[in-house]
Amino acid sequence: MTRLPDPKTQADFYADVPIKRLLAWGVDVVITLGLSIVIALLSFGIFFWIFFAVWAVVSFVYRVVTITSGSATLGMRFAGIEFRTRDGLPFDGATALLHTGGTVLTFGFSFLHVISMIMMVTTARGQGLVDMVLGTVAINRRGRM
Repeated sequence: MTRLPDPKTQADFYADVPIKRLLAWGVDVVITLGLSIVIALLSFGIFFWIFFAVWAVVSFVYRVVTITSGSATLGMRFAGIEFRTRDGLPFDGATALLHTGGTVLTFGFSFLHVISMIMMVTTARGQGLVDMVLGTVAINRRGRM
């Protein structure tokens, strides 16, 4: 039993979340790409030789830090969604690290990534593979007053 909103009786929490996750991912790619370019320029161009490694490290750190601080990346905040644990709580540092590590793993294996995307659009809570393993979910943020 979880303390997450029920997808049948509280469907608003899950409305359009898969498309919002895609939008958030795009925003986060632009942010991490920009940060990586700045870092490479500050290294007097040396890091352009290993640019994709720099971008991978920047993306990993960015995700862990932003998810730990607000249970959402900046892209997710822009899209109006956030992560929750099976207890309905915001992510802590360990959960953010595990979720980010799992996401990197699924990106490393195309078939896992495809399975995860299919799961996001077919499961009641819009959970991907990593979400299912960790018992986490992305939901719409409640309106702030």
